[in-house]
Amino acid sequence: MKYIQYLAVAFMAVCLSSCSHFLEEYSQETDYANSWEDLNETLLGDCYMPVASSDVIAKSGDSLQFIHFMGDELEECTESWDNKDMDYDAKDRMFGYFTWQQRVDQNDTYTGYNHENGGWTEIYRLINVANNVIYSLKKVPQATDAEKKGVLKVDGEAHFLRAFYYFWLVNIYGNAYSPATAKTDLGVPIKLSETVEDKVFKRNTVQEVYDQILLDLQQAESDLSQTTVSSSIYRANITSVQFLLSRVYLYMQNWGKAAEYAGKVLDAHPELQPLANLQGGELSKASVETIFSMGGNSLPCATTYKYKGFTVSKDLYDTYSDNDLRKTKYWWAWGDFIGYAKLAPQNTSQADPTSVRYYYITYNEGWIYLSCEVSDKFLFRSAEAYLIKAEAEAYLGNEGQAQSAINTLREYRYQKGTDFQVTSTGEELVKTIREERRKELALEGLRWFDLRRYAVCEKYPESKKIVRNYYYYESRNSGVKTEYHTFVLAPNDKAYTLPIPQYVIDFNTGMQNNERPNRTYTVTPLK
Repeated sequence: MKYIQYLAVAFMAVCLSSCSHFLEEYSQETDYANSWEDLNETLLGDCYMPVASSDVIAKSGDSLQFIHFMGDELEECTESWDNKDMDYDAKDRMFGYFTWQQRVDQNDTYTGYNHENGGWTEIYRLINVANNVIYSLKKVPQATDAEKKGVLKVDGEAHFLRAFYYFWLVNIYGNAYSPATAKTDLGVPIKLSETVEDKVFKRNTVQEVYDQILLDLQQAESDLSQTTVSSSIYRANITSVQFLLSRVYLYMQNWGKAAEYAGKVLDAHPELQPLANLQGGELSKASVETIFSMGGNSLPCATTYKYKGFTVSKDLYDTYSDNDLRKTKYWWAWGDFIGYAKLAPQNTSQADPTSVRYYYITYNEGWIYLSCEVSDKFLFRSAEAYLIKAEAEAYLGNEGQAQSAINTLREYRYQKGTDFQVTSTGEELVKTIREERRKELALEGLRWFDLRRYAVCEKYPESKKIVRNYYYYESRNSGVKTEYHTFVLAPNDKAYTLPIPQYVIDFNTGMQNNERPNRTYTVTPLK
């Protein structure tokens, strides 16, 4: 196959380098495309988020798993199922994110820096593939109806993906969208051209990035509305586009549009999974709730009942009442350890559910090196559409519609005979919906974004204080704790926005970085 444009050129522009030598380090093969089918293969193979196999944190190829470690969903595990096993080097790799350091690659001895996360580079690489596909589609044959529909399909998916990637970037490296400040808040650089540009890149505003996201999604909606709906959860279709539009409008505080698009999603995909009948994990390709997914899921090997590992936070676990089926369907608890169980367990024939070794065998060992069917970050479920609908309607004052949406979801989440009905109004209704969102979408890559947007919400703003303990041990091979350091993320802390990666700042002289405070801590000796 031959391709029209330099589909390999993208990798250099992704780093947004101003250094020509840096660009020259990478090969630029020239392949030419003859048809939309060729570009469809490029889209599938190199523009959708790749699936990384589940692995321990220290070895994981998932460059975006840090999203789970900054909020209030995980905490350090200080016990081990056999009183000796430990999760080597996991803590140190996540230290900068987990404790909100000024530089997220800071090591836990403050003697240097870990290898900086490659998430920025990877996402811009994917954006540049989308740019090349969009450009190249203009030059392929469109003589027949089949060719025209093929071009529309690939073009729609490419615009959807580019929008999704910019949405992720701006919510990591830009301030949360506030209608009052979005036009001046710095977001991320927008690059839409298909070529390598040897220039210094500047950051666009948050408003400009969101405007581009909406333009891309509107184009995707127009394109994909004219094509056959894909039945695969791994390909974007019109419902996927409308789902992302509902989420984007929610973050922009455009409640009317958020409710409208959530309604469109629910018209097309209203199904919910009754948890009482669930055998296996809630998250799966076969689930009636799954609308779209791309990328992998590293969480089965990231929560470990081992010293120096991570556990689901008690703060999150305690939000579930005993008659809430999610308490046992989403998590596995033993003592103070709470494991991630939203995926189905593996190796079940080799494990006793009442044994302390169960989680280690069925999740940590069971999922190691396996590719998960659905993502822990890039996943659309009908449950979220109900929550978007409920939240937006509550802000609009349509409390009956908000209650209806949230109660529809809750009916499928509580034990039979439970009074699950929400009847509250006003601020109390909004708080209930936010809490329901936390419980339902836990560890699906959304909580950090939610904490940020609640702080700037024009209706009932709230910003959370998070306290984190980080433990130190006698040695790498020891389970004996010597002290712990306590870190605090204050309400409205500037660390709710990540710094631009240092390698990007180094290559783009003059690019303004985000202010991020030097993180202080208190020490509590244990010996």
